[in-house]
Amino acid sequence: MAPTEEASETTVRQRKGDRTKEQAVPQQNGDVSSHNNNNNLTEWNRHMEGVKAEILEEMNIQMRILLDKAIKEAVQAYSNGESGDKAAKSRPQQGPQSPVSERKKEFLHRASILDELMEVEHFRTIYHMFVAALCVFVISTAAVDLIDQGRVVFEFDLLSYTFGKLDTVAWCWICLFTYTLLIPYKTLHFWGSLYPTSNHKVLLTVFASTFLLVCQTCVLFIFPVYVVKIYQLPPASSFIVVLEQIRLFMKSYAFLRESIPEILRSEKKEILLPKFSSYLYFLFCPTLIYRDSYPRTPYIRWKYVIKNFAQFVGCLFFGYYVLANLCIPVFTNMSKQPFSIKVLVLSIFHATLPGTFVLLLSFFAFLHCWLNAFAEMLRFADRMFYKDWWNSTSFSNYYRTWNVVVHDWLYHYVYQDLLWLLKGKFRSGGMLAVFLISASVHEYVFTVSLGFFYPVMFCLFIFFGVSFHFTINDKRTSPVYNVLVWTFLFIGQGIQVCLYCQEWYAQIHCPLKEKTFWGLVTPRSWSCGL
Repeated sequence: MAPTEEASETTVRQRKGDRTKEQAVPQQNGDVSSHNNNNNLTEWNRHMEGVKAEILEEMNIQMRILLDKAIKEAVQAYSNGESGDKAAKSRPQQGPQSPVSERKKEFLHRASILDELMEVEHFRTIYHMFVAALCVFVISTAAVDLIDQGRVVFEFDLLSYTFGKLDTVAWCWICLFTYTLLIPYKTLHFWGSLYPTSNHKVLLTVFASTFLLVCQTCVLFIFPVYVVKIYQLPPASSFIVVLEQIRLFMKSYAFLRESIPEILRSEKKEILLPKFSSYLYFLFCPTLIYRDSYPRTPYIRWKYVIKNFAQFVGCLFFGYYVLANLCIPVFTNMSKQPFSIKVLVLSIFHATLPGTFVLLLSFFAFLHCWLNAFAEMLRFADRMFYKDWWNSTSFSNYYRTWNVVVHDWLYHYVYQDLLWLLKGKFRSGGMLAVFLISASVHEYVFTVSLGFFYPVMFCLFIFFGVSFHFTINDKRTSPVYNVLVWTFLFIGQGIQVCLYCQEWYAQIHCPLKEKTFWGLVTPRSWSCGL
């Protein structure tokens, strides 16, 4: 084809294209409104998608925080355990004076679980239900007084009796605290300052340890029992003295246990000994693991402190109404009746409700309210005094999470040291030893405070606690086992409340004519109704 013909054909095509565009203009102008509507709909859809994304992000932000926190704690625990194992493998074998620890307690900034759960409205409703139950007890007591006596009487005789002789409790506690503050600290400083340069290290160590052992035995072991028995302290006052006795012993032992190995391992002639202010803070802060310093909160929330102390007092009154309305009317005259298995079984299951109340009130009053109040006043940041023990599907998990404060002490200063002595063998034996110590201490508290020997707590710990620990263990994850754990807790609390109440009134109604050894260790409720 010639070039002129190609140019003319191109011109014809351009003219046809122009005509096509001119014809399409009216149609485009007609579709402007529909096009704008489509654009608006698209923009609205995009806007709603953005709103949807924001809502989903707000809904998931709390879950992400909890997951991040859980992952962080798991990674820290894993890294600590792994680094500890690597360090133990890499360092050379040391002498018998150097203790080996598998893990160290790590203190973090964290709130108590119940404080976090109280932010959820549904969980606050459960708390309100317990407050309503307390109101029902108060109203029922007032109604009975109004019907019987024509007036409302709030005398609280039982409460005033159980907490009687508080002046004796006060001066006894001052003696115990002053001794724990001065003698272990001064003895450690005396020994620690002379040990690096002494030519008679063994003789010096034997002298200091013997002196401290005699002082601990006389002041922290004999003196509190003497005060409880000589002054005939009532049950609650006795509990305060005995529990403070055990707490101060555990505190002083933790202080010595953490400080002495550091002195033994030090190769310097001048050793940096613990500060008095650190030890004084440790005696008050809510932990039994000694450190020179702990994570601290920036300020004190005094409203939070007052709230926790008010809740603690409310739990005391709640416990009073539970005992006065559900226990005393049932068990007062039971020891006068002939003993029978039917009556015993019925009374045990009748005591499951007050026993459960006592369990929950003891946990909330002490492990949450009391410890959080002192932690807030001392700006102690680690508030993990317990974990979610109510979700336990095994008794082994329940024992670890019910009271983290005591569990940490038993784990680090008893279980790990026993493993070190046994060179990592016989782990089950070390665990049984921890159970035996815990059961013995619990039974000691009840025996001294109540004034009679009835090893209910000891038997429940040793026989049922140990067997459940190995049978219903961490491998059980089904919710059915959580129901099973709660069932056994209910029955166990019912057994304790029933048998201890029966023995209390049997001691009153059937006193011993002649005090013999077997008469003192044999439960009076077994023969009182005969």
